[in-house]
Amino acid sequence: MFFNLPTLLTWARIVAIPLIVGVFYLENLSVTQQNLIATVMFVVFALTDWADGYLARKLNQTSAFGAFLDPVADKFLVCAALLVLVHLDRADVFVALIIIGREIAISSLREWMAIIGATKSVAVHMIGKVKTTVQMVAIPFLLFDGNLFKLIDTHLWGTWLIWISAILTVWSMVYYLQKALPEIRARSR
Repeated sequence: MFFNLPTLLTWARIVAIPLIVGVFYLENLSVTQQNLIATVMFVVFALTDWADGYLARKLNQTSAFGAFLDPVADKFLVCAALLVLVHLDRADVFVALIIIGREIAISSLREWMAIIGATKSVAVHMIGKVKTTVQMVAIPFLLFDGNLFKLIDTHLWGTWLIWISAILTVWSMVYYLQKALPEIRARSR
């Protein structure tokens, strides 16, 4: 199951990272072109997150490796995009630290909970899914950084959404920590 179609789509998100970052180093492109290409690439590769899960279930190709790699690919893609946005001065470094810090903390918590056999208490919850959805809308808006259809100021909307996602990030972290707290207390004695 290392190289089935769903897992290849997951790998594509990881491979996309240097491509999306690299677009901003292509000096023969205008800033507008860089923004558009990076935005389209991010959206296309972000959609593979839905596609790989759907195909894994539909084709009966779910695997432990795919279950491991999928969230890793998502986190790499989001964190890389956030770093690009901070570098381009389109996202506040504080927002990036909140989001990236939470991802590290909750990934570590989930790993520890798996070791002690208590993964159900930190299973993905709706608040985590909402946080991810808001991030996945905010990031392409900030990558685009212009007027979409001459109606939507993507920088303004992206800025609001990335701050909302930072708030949801903290909220979801608190939720998962509260769920894990009984195990943490029991193991710290």
